[in-house]
Amino acid sequence: MALFGNKQEKTYDTGDLKVPVSLGVIMDGNGRWATQRHLPRSAGHKVGAENLKELCRNCVRYGVKYLTVYAFSTENWSRPQPEVDFLMKLFVELFDKYDAELAEEGIRVRFTGDDSELPEKVREVCKTAEERSKDRPNMQLIVALNYGGRREIVSSFRKLAEKVKDGSLDPDDITEQMISDNMYLPDVPDPELIIRPSGEMRLSNFLLWESAYSEFWVSDTLWPDFGYDDLTQAFRDFAGRDRRFGGLSKKDSKA
Repeated sequence: MALFGNKQEKTYDTGDLKVPVSLGVIMDGNGRWATQRHLPRSAGHKVGAENLKELCRNCVRYGVKYLTVYAFSTENWSRPQPEVDFLMKLFVELFDKYDAELAEEGIRVRFTGDDSELPEKVREVCKTAEERSKDRPNMQLIVALNYGGRREIVSSFRKLAEKVKDGSLDPDDITEQMISDNMYLPDVPDPELIIRPSGEMRLSNFLLWESAYSEFWVSDTLWPDFGYDDLTQAFRDFAGRDRRFGGLSKKDSKA
């Protein structure tokens, strides 16, 4: 199956849209999608993985520069072992088998999370995918793998604590920017918009620090069915948001 082929041509007119430079997506609903069709959960994960490719295509066409997707959380290890094993195998297949087609779209692949708990084969594939895609210019696909927002914040604090311990940093000098600079991928802009399919109204430990001023958009569509129309509607709604960052709206500031 071609990564971006055999899809109906769509219109990527951004005239009435405000497309975020940095977008986060919580890919939720694979299991429910499969259950509704009397299929094993693994079938939902497989279709969901295929849908990630479609999301990448749409985001590149719209001009998104950073796409961070929540693939596997630090809490997902509690799922049944056969499901975890299937997901690990799926990650290897996805970023190994389809790299050439990702390259055609100019997509750079990066990973964020704690890789120390990942199987060796998964770590190898992640490293290879990052290395061979590092010069691709169109969009960065950041895959949150064994990722937890709280763990990332703890990691940043530990780095700063080491500097305090060795005397190179005064605790009173610690700033928000320092904390941001010690996150997993400090060069990636905070997401302007976070999308969650499946209708769940929570972050689930995704980008807790980075999402302080993110806009949220929730869809009842389950992730495997989330497509171009959903993404376009999310961007339309985002265009109508007034991002005040704690200040006044444009309308109120003129009053």
